Amino acid sequence: MNPPDGATRARRIRTRSALAAMTAAAVAITGFVLPTAASAAQPATIRPAAVSPDAAVVITEVYGGGGNNGAAYNRDFVELRNVGTTPADLGTWSVQYGPASFGASTAWAITPLTGVVVAPGDALLIGQATGANTTLPSFTADVDGRIAMSGTGGRVALVADQTALPGGAAGTGIAALPQVIDYVGWGAATDFAGSAAAPATTNATSVSRSATAANTGDNRADFTAGAPTPVGSADPGPDPDPDPEPEPQDPIVIATIQGTGAASTYLGQTVTTTGVVTASYPTGGLNGYVLQTPGTGGALDLAVHTASDAIFVYAPAAAGEVALGDTVQATGVVGEFNGLTQLSVSPGAATKIADAPAPSPASVSWPSSESQRESLESMLVAPQGTYTVSNTYSTNQYGEVGLALGDEPLRQPTDAARPGSPEAAAIAADNAARAVVLDDGATTNYLNAANSALTPPYVSLVEPIVVGATATFTAPLIVDWRNNAWKLNPTAPLTGDGSGVDEVQFSNPRTAAPAAVGGDVKVASFNVLNYFTTLGTDTATCVAFPDRTGDGNTVRDGCGQRGAWDAQDLARQQAKIVAAISTLDADVVGLMEIENSAALGETPDEATATLVAALNAAAGEQRWAYVPSSTELPDPAEQDVITNAIIYQPAAVTPVGASRALGTQSGDDQAFGNAREPLAQVFRPAAGGERFLFGVNHFKSKGSAGPWPGDADTGDGQGASNESRVRQATALRDWITSIQGDVDSVYLVGDFNSYGEEDPLQVLFEAGYVDAEKALGIDSSSYSFSGLSGSLDHILMSGAARERAVGGDIWNINSGESVALEYSRYNVHGTLFSVPDPFRSSDHDPVLVGITAGADERVVTRTGLIALPPVHINRVLPATLLATVSGTSGVAGTVEFREGATVVGTASVKGGYATLRLPSTLSRGIHRYTVVFVPADPETALGSTSRTAAVAVLF
Repeated sequence: MNPPDGATRARRIRTRSALAAMTAAAVAITGFVLPTAASAAQPATIRPAAVSPDAAVVITEVYGGGGNNGAAYNRDFVELRNVGTTPADLGTWSVQYGPASFGASTAWAITPLTGVVVAPGDALLIGQATGANTTLPSFTADVDGRIAMSGTGGRVALVADQTALPGGAAGTGIAALPQVIDYVGWGAATDFAGSAAAPATTNATSVSRSATAANTGDNRADFTAGAPTPVGSADPGPDPDPDPEPEPQDPIVIATIQGTGAASTYLGQTVTTTGVVTASYPTGGLNGYVLQTPGTGGALDLAVHTASDAIFVYAPAAAGEVALGDTVQATGVVGEFNGLTQLSVSPGAATKIADAPAPSPASVSWPSSESQRESLESMLVAPQGTYTVSNTYSTNQYGEVGLALGDEPLRQPTDAARPGSPEAAAIAADNAARAVVLDDGATTNYLNAANSALTPPYVSLVEPIVVGATATFTAPLIVDWRNNAWKLNPTAPLTGDGSGVDEVQFSNPRTAAPAAVGGDVKVASFNVLNYFTTLGTDTATCVAFPDRTGDGNTVRDGCGQRGAWDAQDLARQQAKIVAAISTLDADVVGLMEIENSAALGETPDEATATLVAALNAAAGEQRWAYVPSSTELPDPAEQDVITNAIIYQPAAVTPVGASRALGTQSGDDQAFGNAREPLAQVFRPAAGGERFLFGVNHFKSKGSAGPWPGDADTGDGQGASNESRVRQATALRDWITSIQGDVDSVYLVGDFNSYGEEDPLQVLFEAGYVDAEKALGIDSSSYSFSGLSGSLDHILMSGAARERAVGGDIWNINSGESVALEYSRYNVHGTLFSVPDPFRSSDHDPVLVGITAGADERVVTRTGLIALPPVHINRVLPATLLATVSGTSGVAGTVEFREGATVVGTASVKGGYATLRLPSTLSRGIHRYTVVFVPADPETALGSTSRTAAVAVLF
């Protein structure tokens, strides 16, 4: 195809010498300029020199968005120009490309210029990688390279040899190297020529010098962003005798263009068709509109409707030429953009014609087969049936919501079926059949700095978007295929403002508190998402994830911390966690992902103590306490910077004995070398009851492979590090057996990073544990990943513990909520979503189980009291109080003699008796006494209190 049109050439005026005209034929054949007698006997040899305004050959334009969505051309390019007065021999030179910033192993990509000579005043066009959309306009390159360049920013160097420039950490100061003739850093490039980088680009723009190729040696001053205009030596200029315009074609019906297969049979052909504009996207990045055959749609039978009646028209320079409702005849080239059939239309190639009957939205339920979805591609639809929100994570970034046909979100297959089983495959197939994405009619990345003032559609505090909510559509939608997913797009780009007004109504499945679980004591598991009180601002090497103003929100890397960046961020995070734990109101809570203060060199348990203090402040009383770190933990140097912790309410439970830890398996070659050490504590209901052992766990995550042979992701749904987690489950099982003693009720809580039917949990199931979620019929999950719901967080119960469990709940306050509500995303959009409530206090949901107090196994005692005699005569006949304690065989203890609440004396119990002689002088009247038996070991026997005994004091 020809490069730029006449208007473009006018912007890029080039000086063409007689030499250039004489060698045009050679250029067309060879791709580079051949010297002639008119130029000189030999081309000039240009000596290497660091970038300067005196360079004879310069980079005049760089374009990296080729073939991308919204691109002007189908491939990238770099354009050079010989601004000197003699031919330039570039035969030993190269053009080299690097990304905007270099990592430790980043290297330069090279396109050699072997055999190239450029005439004075001429340009050289170096074509680079072709993008996905090959149907876009192309150009004739003088040199063909294969480098895929960035559409937004990077670095291009013109180098006087073909040796790669210094990469990695040495990839800076490139402009000063003697072999570098010219150098352009643009966008976010961290290295450039001159004072600053050239402007950032998009898929539709390049950076280029002025028409005169002005060169001051400063990228910021020399380059501007604008429409790409590829010009090379092979550009022959205007054709003096152009071919006549082709005869007009008869329009082809859209369904014929679409066909019944996945791709059009008209691929690459120029066709004309007619339709009504049912969607228009002149802004937002889709750069086009949708045409649908007049009068089509309505009540469709997908069994016989086999070809779509609509097509997407890609018109980046002409999308605004039509409007919704127009009847249009358009001529363009048929293409497939990543599987979406489209018509690429140039400006002026679409004409408004007489109005035709408007299409009706097709009344269809979301089809389960690919062929039926293809038959609806780009058509206007009114989706029928129930749709449930299944994915909200990418709403924050791309303004899209994952939906599932039906009243349930999509399910993690291995949460309900064994990995690799036919049942797991059936769940995966069901997910594929029910899934569809609700998009916003745009390609906007709301996390890009350029879009930081915008608000993603669908994110709202007024109408929160939550997994499990139902979606009711209030306007027709377009069936679309983009980003390898079937989508439903609005008919125009949405503009988010946080109001919840977005052509869809979402129900609100939130609950103000967890469901009542019954029982006398409640136990819970809660991952608190990197709650750190040691802040990013406390360490100079910390690097932040910033908000849209550049202020840090959370720690990204550079130090041991993982949580809040500064005190304000911690306050926002803590307010949400405190609200969640306070409302959860469990008596014992196992915490994961809390700062391991000792591992950071801080006071042990500092973060846990800070959280407990915040909980007590919110309660207005000393309601909460924490279990101190076990002395059995390994040296802090062997521990992770996050740890497990246990907090509890002393009014409800009492710790029994010291806290425990599995601290002997933390070496690199041991089970917990890549995970957090399990902690455990025995508790007893404060009002009396059976003891229980409470263990807190956080196994290795699925995101990266551990050191064991079975840690590679096998693709069976269990993710990476499965062997690590199996080893951890095995070590946990054996350790609990070794420490539980005569405690029968064991509750293992935590983030096991294992879904309900995966191998690590099978180890514990085979040891007799059951999952509270299944055993108690809890109908929800604790985690959502990639739009699939499942539970990584569990409360596993031994047989005796299961007998005490009466109810449970997974309180869905986090995993299904938009990440935009998280403290870590504060002020990243044009609308603030920060509220000090429980919602999105973490990324995991808390799990809660209610249990009975159980039978107390301690010796039951009974205490009696008599006064001998019951009359006390001052200074004559003092009375003696005689306490009797039964059931104390072999149990030591004391009794407290009390008058009201005042202890008037104590005595050891001997042979079941204890006595106290009253003072010789007492006030006249009736004195009433009780005795309280206090066992020496409260875990051996229960205390008891007597009835009241009266003593009459006379004289």
